[in-house]
Amino acid sequence: MDSQLPAISLTLVFFLCTFFSLARSSTIGVGYISRLLELQDRERAPPSVQEAAASAVLHRLLPSHSSSFDFQIVSKEQCGGESCFMIKNNPSFIQRGDPEILISGVTGVEILAGLHWYLKYWCGSHISWDKTGGVQLFSVPRAGLLPRVKDAGILVQRPVPLNYYQNAVASSYSFAWWDWKRWEKEIDWMALQGINFPLAFTGQEAIWQRVFQKFNLSKTDLDDFFGGPGFLAWSRMGNLHGWGGPLPHSWLNQQLILQKKILARMFELGMTPVLPAFSGNVPAALKYIFPSAKITRLGNWFSVESDLKWCCTYLLDATDPLFIEIGRAFIEQQLKEYGRTGHVYNCDTFDENTPPVDEPEYISSLGAAIFRGMQSGDNEAVWLMQGWLFSYDPFWRPPQMKALLHSVPVGRLVVLDLFAEVKPIWTTSQQFYGVPFIWCMLHNFAANIEMYGILDAIASGPVDARKSENSTMVGVGMSMEGIEQNPVVYDLMSEMAFRHNKVDVKKWIHLYSKRRYGQSVPLIQDAWNILYHTVYNCTDGAYDKNRDVIVAFPDVHPSFISVLQERYNHYGKSVSRRVALEEITDSFDQPHLWYSTSEVIHALELFIASGDELSESNPYRYDLVDLTRQALAKHANQLFLNIIEAYQLNDVHGVASHSQKFLDLVEDMDKLLACHDGFLLGPWLESAKKLAHGEEQEQQFEWNARTQITMWFDNTEKEASLLRDYGNKYWSGLLRDYYGPRAAIYFKFLIESLEEGHDFQLKDWRREWIKLTNDWQKSRNPFPVASTGNALETSRWLYNKYLRSSDT
Repeated sequence: MDSQLPAISLTLVFFLCTFFSLARSSTIGVGYISRLLELQDRERAPPSVQEAAASAVLHRLLPSHSSSFDFQIVSKEQCGGESCFMIKNNPSFIQRGDPEILISGVTGVEILAGLHWYLKYWCGSHISWDKTGGVQLFSVPRAGLLPRVKDAGILVQRPVPLNYYQNAVASSYSFAWWDWKRWEKEIDWMALQGINFPLAFTGQEAIWQRVFQKFNLSKTDLDDFFGGPGFLAWSRMGNLHGWGGPLPHSWLNQQLILQKKILARMFELGMTPVLPAFSGNVPAALKYIFPSAKITRLGNWFSVESDLKWCCTYLLDATDPLFIEIGRAFIEQQLKEYGRTGHVYNCDTFDENTPPVDEPEYISSLGAAIFRGMQSGDNEAVWLMQGWLFSYDPFWRPPQMKALLHSVPVGRLVVLDLFAEVKPIWTTSQQFYGVPFIWCMLHNFAANIEMYGILDAIASGPVDARKSENSTMVGVGMSMEGIEQNPVVYDLMSEMAFRHNKVDVKKWIHLYSKRRYGQSVPLIQDAWNILYHTVYNCTDGAYDKNRDVIVAFPDVHPSFISVLQERYNHYGKSVSRRVALEEITDSFDQPHLWYSTSEVIHALELFIASGDELSESNPYRYDLVDLTRQALAKHANQLFLNIIEAYQLNDVHGVASHSQKFLDLVEDMDKLLACHDGFLLGPWLESAKKLAHGEEQEQQFEWNARTQITMWFDNTEKEASLLRDYGNKYWSGLLRDYYGPRAAIYFKFLIESLEEGHDFQLKDWRREWIKLTNDWQKSRNPFPVASTGNALETSRWLYNKYLRSSDT
């Protein structure tokens, strides 16, 4: 790799030239939160603590180079008045073993972001989650031979000060079963990406237990209030109660200890963790203890038959004096347990819960009271609110939005434009009516596995928002519901925290493929150019909840599915067809297809053709499996249509033949997914069981883990959950053990319908499918936690079997 370093450096001259400027780019919004920023600066850990924490990250990441870098905390004044990092040749470097590169930054996070920047653009390396291929660091030259930067050094400022991370539901979809070892790796990853403003929701149930005890609620009262470990996110938001519970006492203590470790490490690195605040969600028993309090029962949130055992939680009106009492007690208890705070608190009282009255005056009084609940416990409190409600619920018209947003003093409320890469609110709300906001990329729902993204929107959206007239933007963020997928999307988005100008994605993606695999392979670069213009160029505005037939099987009568075929040309030849599944009821979401499948199959051909050069690369193997999975998933959608078409033509042989092809494909895809650790069911289940104390807890935790990725919420014998398959996953073990058998039941009823001459028995299909699901959720059979099989050989085999002559 050493011979390639001069070429990489020459590219950087052009690629990074926009980052050498000292020009400040603060927005009006940054001025509004200046008090918060000053407070953060004053209360950060001492420089020596942050430098030591950054050095520890380097040692965990690249121990062979622990002495190659020198880290130093500097003031904002040395950075031109902004947060920044600086990369220089270390003047004390004389011989091997001496520090070669000096990286300075305002905080430990900036230092590590600078380290990541240097490793990326001077050493051609790549850092991703372990499940998505992990790190590629073999391109980093040996200690003593690191590339030099230009004599003046490199300075990179943040265009806006805050870099947010997480989503309230990611705590359940991705983090539910993490131990400290996994959290430590994630915090390292955050710091290397420059994230300084992460959500920190772990362990709050222990805090709530102690708070509610002060209001005379018993443990039994809380058993019905908290959801199970796999569903705590929605219990916290007041969407449901008790589902998957009760929470064991050991869980409460264990998670609180974990939270203290998480917060300590975040503070050591100079981050500002965002803590939870009281949203009004209360246990049912509080209504009887305080009969005069204004407590109302909310409506049904996706439970079957409005089952009160799980749904219709209780909300304490924010204008009731008890609200402020509980809000203050919760903030104070957190301060008591954690010893310090970053003064920023997340609260989403109306997240998918509509207020009872739409009068602006009432909405304003609610907002003011919610903030007083925080401020009474922390006089410096700043409220952080997810802006999802403004795009999700038509209740929020301009008068209602203004009433809520203006109920808090300017600078004491920051709004997350949660879905800005697809449905930005800042463009239609006069920048949230003058309130500071953070431009966020939501990208992923429910931790579904789907190759998807909008790279152009990511590369330009934050810049457009910041440069707009009278901008109130104060940060960028990643607010996905689940992580460990689509690493290219998160690699680019993390850079936008330091980008002053729009990114030329075509040039960026060219460098990305070199960095990800550690070498330049022309065919792979051609493949990534195709992927950039297809799967990573979704501009139809559709939410990408993965509804591929394999993982989200249609629960509909087959006569309600229309089969539409449209041939199209590619390179002058009719090579494929697009299909759409349309349903005349609301019970079926059609699969999302926004690109030419033939082009993506061609990209797969290029990946396979490059396998001899790259098969030793873990990131390559992950991408190869994922791309093969993507192509086969869309092919399966077509096979399903062939089955339905044969059924509608009364062709029982065709139904049987195509059904077997579909089931064979599911079985083969399971073998493909088994070739990489990132696509295994086993680790998800085993990590849940490892947190349990005793057999009973193991069973409960495993049920939580299995249920979240299948039925999700409650069901009856004849009615499936309204959230079935919302958390679907393309995981080896899940396809073979659940998705395949489920599809086989549906196909059995199709064939019986034709052979016996009666209508499709929809209710009987549901009954058998639901029984299969409930039995699977309760089962305890183990699954592998390590990959088996050769990814390249398996991908090549499946391409030849299903895709070579496909007209998908």
